[in-house]
Amino acid sequence: MEASRIKQLVALGVVAIVVMVSACVFFFNRNNQVALEGPQGEIAADETNSAAWGQFYPAHWDSYQDNMANTLNPSHFETKPYMQIIYAGTGFAAEFNEPRGHVYSIEDVKSIDPARRKAGASCFTCKSTQAPGMIKEYGDHYYLMSFDEMKDKITEPIGCLDCHDPKTMKLRLTRPALIEALERQGRSIDKLTNQEMRSLVCAQCHVTYYFHPDTKEVTFPWDKGLTAQEILTYYDEHNFSEWVHPVAGTNLVKARHADYETFMGSTHQSAGLACADCHMPYITVGNKKISSHVWQSPLNNIEQSCTACHRNGAEWLKNRVRTIQAQVKQTQDLAGAAVVEAINELKISRETPTVDKTKLQEAMALHREAQWYLDYAMVTNGYGFHNPTATLNNLSIAIDKAHKAIAKAREARR
Repeated sequence: MEASRIKQLVALGVVAIVVMVSACVFFFNRNNQVALEGPQGEIAADETNSAAWGQFYPAHWDSYQDNMANTLNPSHFETKPYMQIIYAGTGFAAEFNEPRGHVYSIEDVKSIDPARRKAGASCFTCKSTQAPGMIKEYGDHYYLMSFDEMKDKITEPIGCLDCHDPKTMKLRLTRPALIEALERQGRSIDKLTNQEMRSLVCAQCHVTYYFHPDTKEVTFPWDKGLTAQEILTYYDEHNFSEWVHPVAGTNLVKARHADYETFMGSTHQSAGLACADCHMPYITVGNKKISSHVWQSPLNNIEQSCTACHRNGAEWLKNRVRTIQAQVKQTQDLAGAAVVEAINELKISRETPTVDKTKLQEAMALHREAQWYLDYAMVTNGYGFHNPTATLNNLSIAIDKAHKAIAKAREARR
């Protein structure tokens, strides 16, 4: 066979192989392409029923439904018995359970001990997609309504409308307390980045707050900053207390789950991560890519949540988290014991006829600080992992202030 003929055949063979390979790649990618789940219809502007959204976003809906598996809600008192002594005089001393999955928010809030219903309708503010609509409908009167007045009007748990615009699916803020807090800080909600929003939609509820003494409105105490110290300074400057401890006689403030505040300034937040990066990692369902809507510990899906950035391996990461959490729990228990001892010493001093009242007041002020720093760390989720440095620092302050309160209370009765 002539050389030219051989060259022609080789050339044709190469072309044929290239075409075949290209076709294979094309059809493989076409049938295995990972695509974002897009809108499949129009959702009503104020659709509070998440199941209606699920018809158009089935993969996301299935993920959301997986929250049903999170059914455990043991009492905090089982592992932190000192809570009942610390919270004496509040409904939290009667009952304080670990939260279940978000889909149980209405069922759980309606079954709380009657002693915890004193906040009234505000108890539902973070529990339902219907809450923003109720606030809009009733205006300022919403916060003055009783628990019983609102309980039959609310049926839908936390869901899609809380965080998403039904038309565009973009993240949005729906809770007035957060919007107002950001505005007082001089931040425009129209200029927030998408990455900021991926934490702020969580901050609508996973924060500490209080009820304004005049209007009962849910308010975030962020005007001086987000740290435990800055928030306590805010309360002190406003001469604000929520209750008087019946044993210690101290005017106290109650910390709530300050997850967002604690996360700010942490290693992960400083690196540019948001809450959703760890708690709502991207996953693939068939050939669809979605953000997981199973709100849970990242340890439960560590491959998606952690190993995308960390190359140390799943077991190393789990051990690291558990070590941090064990250290925090140990320090927290020491702080709890110290605060309980301070309460007991204050009781003895208050019952002493010849007590130095000036020193007694100083001891009470120290107890107020100690209990605040302990409570701030104790009720925040994650056992310190959101910000180990800040958490252990707050617990150290709690221990120090508690021991100073003990010493001052004893000094007051000499």
